[in-house]
Amino acid sequence: MRLNAAQQEAVDCIDGPCLVLAGAGSGKTRVIIAKITSLIRDHGFLPRTICAITFTNKAANEMKSRLRADLGEEVAKEIWISTFHSLGQSILRAEHARLGMGRDFTLYTDHEVHNVLRDIIREHFPQYAEKEGEQGAIQSALAAIARWKGALVAPPDVAPRDLNSMIYERYDSYLKSCQAVDFEDLISLSTALLRDHEDLAQKWGRAFEYVLVDEYQDTNETQYQLLRQLTSVHQRFTVVGDDDQSIYSWRGARPENINSLAGDYPGLHVVKLEQNYRSTRRILNCANTLISHNPHLFEKRLFSELPEGERIELVACDDEQAEAAFVAADIQRLTFEGGLRHSDIAVLYRGNYQATPLESAFKMAQIPYVVSNGDSIFDHPEVKDILCWCRLIANPKDDQALLRVINIPNRRIGADTIKALRLCATLNGNSIYETLLDPRTESSLSPAQMKALSGFIVTLSTLRGFLLARKDATLVDSLVHHLDYERYIKANSSTAKSAEFKLRLVSDVMAMIGRQVAGKRGEAKVPFATAVSRLLLRETLERREDGTGGNVVQLMTLHASKGLEFPRVYLIGLEDGVLPNRNTMEDAYQGLEEERRLAYVGITRARASLCLSYCTTKKIRGQVQPLMPSVFLTELPEGDLQRINPRRTRQLASIRGLDDVLAMLRE
Repeated sequence: MRLNAAQQEAVDCIDGPCLVLAGAGSGKTRVIIAKITSLIRDHGFLPRTICAITFTNKAANEMKSRLRADLGEEVAKEIWISTFHSLGQSILRAEHARLGMGRDFTLYTDHEVHNVLRDIIREHFPQYAEKEGEQGAIQSALAAIARWKGALVAPPDVAPRDLNSMIYERYDSYLKSCQAVDFEDLISLSTALLRDHEDLAQKWGRAFEYVLVDEYQDTNETQYQLLRQLTSVHQRFTVVGDDDQSIYSWRGARPENINSLAGDYPGLHVVKLEQNYRSTRRILNCANTLISHNPHLFEKRLFSELPEGERIELVACDDEQAEAAFVAADIQRLTFEGGLRHSDIAVLYRGNYQATPLESAFKMAQIPYVVSNGDSIFDHPEVKDILCWCRLIANPKDDQALLRVINIPNRRIGADTIKALRLCATLNGNSIYETLLDPRTESSLSPAQMKALSGFIVTLSTLRGFLLARKDATLVDSLVHHLDYERYIKANSSTAKSAEFKLRLVSDVMAMIGRQVAGKRGEAKVPFATAVSRLLLRETLERREDGTGGNVVQLMTLHASKGLEFPRVYLIGLEDGVLPNRNTMEDAYQGLEEERRLAYVGITRARASLCLSYCTTKKIRGQVQPLMPSVFLTELPEGDLQRINPRRTRQLASIRGLDDVLAMLRE
């Protein structure tokens, strides 16, 4: 398919800054691929001087695949294609000496960051935890630190000084002692490096003669500043985004970065991609009318050459159970009567909790489904901890695993101890485990530090003893007990139910390993280390699965649906307090604007047909409470809506199987 006039204009804009406002379904990825191809074939840019930045690994991999098809493997592999965070990590690894870090620094997970802050607060600021509650104190510190890093403010520069600033200082010191960074550091540290070192800014600016950024509306302040540093030499770039699809303010995304471009780059060339290739004209008219209630610096209105299409169904349901039953029954009707496959259908909602009644109704109706972006068992901190213990037992030189579990359960091994261990390990060229066993280490530590470490050494040596004695199965059966892990989990869980859930996850993972170690159906046993290695490979493969395969209905949040499309979409829970979400209503303007963008994203996922639904009541603390329809429903064009008769809704909601569907169709 040839590019339309606006798409071609975006591809042809080479000399200078270019903003492509790409509406939903307007073919923005085609434009990015076509532009990279044109830069190389038509304008003589070397592949290695082109940098294309995305927000997800999935998007980066798709871009690489399409460029390989267009340009060939040898050319495509030279193009720098990565996420913002991968690019930041590459800059830090290349320029680590300027930060006084080793090249193989560790990236801390969110869970590890949480635990570090928890330990700092417990040890140094217990009065803060008592006043705010431990979780409240941790969350407050997390938010403050993220805000300071996002503004490129180092601990000594925070003003005015308060408890969170002191926690930030100790947290920063701890990360440095562990040669570690957190997720925000990948951008903030790399941006600060280029800002503070002109030679590095020139080096990386010269390296990239052309920069492209996808999903630009999702950039935060530091990502915007990083883009400015990378383009400071040549000032040739294209950013592609849609301010109407900016739905990640809770991650720091700033749709106003689109407006900032116009001020920072007076010569900015703006191209609008307004032709939608996805949705019918009625669906687009609803989306356009809704989003027109948000302010825009650059106005745009989507249009389509596709048919007008069906009117958008609007359904009022008695409650959440009736809503779920209606959706299930309607899907049964459509798959029987309308020829749709289950994989053609998605049900979208504001919060994960809304999936529960849907799952119950779908199970009763025997509708195959998948809850997209649901947690993997490997995402849970307790599972990561126990797997790190397994990794460490199998290979004690695994420093990253050791650093994760050296204080799990808590042994009061602090930042100074870890810093001294790392220094000894570096001086002697050993792993941390080897350093722990080296007699020379004792002279660098206090008696209290050695006592804390000795407990860890004894535990690890005992557990490794099972492998040396070839008692792998016994190790699997007794690992949780030897670590006293059950007590640790109970002490760090808010409720008994939460602790029970976490212990069940750990038990499930150990059972996966145990089945391999013990063998089954006459299969030979495998060593513990091999079983752990296989499980870790399974984790990696699972993370690469998109979870959307097979003939199943997709249940997902509006945030998770971004970038996807389906012939039939149900957008449920359109009540005030749900969509728009109650918490966002505190910000009467910006909060409501982002919730409206979420609704816009949901509507524009639909290609051929769309059903909107809301509940009139909800049971809260045992009492039935009335609900108000979402304010967004009043902003939709009445002529494009078809209100479903409540009697018909209740009739559909009462359906319990195919026989009921057939009976209804015979009426």
